Amino acid sequence: MSATTVPDVARGHLDILDETLGALRLQAARLTRWGHVLAERLSEGNRLLAAGNGGSAAEAQQFTAELLGRYHDDHPPFSAIALQAETSSLTAVGDEYEYDHAGIFARQVRAHARPRDVLLLISATGRSRNLTRAAQEGVHAGANVWALTGPGPNPLANAVEDALCLPGTAATVQEAHLVAVHILCATVDSASSTSDTERRAS
Repeated sequence: MSATTVPDVARGHLDILDETLGALRLQAARLTRWGHVLAERLSEGNRLLAAGNGGSAAEAQQFTAELLGRYHDDHPPFSAIALQAETSSLTAVGDEYEYDHAGIFARQVRAHARPRDVLLLISATGRSRNLTRAAQEGVHAGANVWALTGPGPNPLANAVEDALCLPGTAATVQEAHLVAVHILCATVDSASSTSDTERRAS
């Protein structure tokens, strides 16, 4: 095999990833809208709640870390909580109420979510029961509930206010979700910087 030959497994993965990222590119306007809404809400003192399972949990946690800290540009520390990072609460709820019965995230959303907060749920399949239950609690609380999911229709997309559903395998969808998270971070950075400049000018 020559150094320039791409193995079939790699080629197949990259071909599917191209399709997934192409679909994400078509959703740029939705991501921009989400980013501007999120920047406005966070600047008003509202909070972001985010959750996912497995690799999606890591993406949710990275998103909240970028908002509390910074992505590229400096901005005020925004209130952002990754629900799965609350390990003591998560395991206590799971132990006392049973993971599948009560929903390990639903109880946290019921406790934390308020009107005009944003709840972002990330799932490579859109079929995670704990996230669907969390979405229902977020809607009941009056929060804006969004989801990044895999191919639609799926239960999570049906439970939220707005969903970005992507085609592909669980792996390529998860990879594209990280790109989506970075676009949201960059949009919040840009919108927050513009708002701060306008406040200073006035």
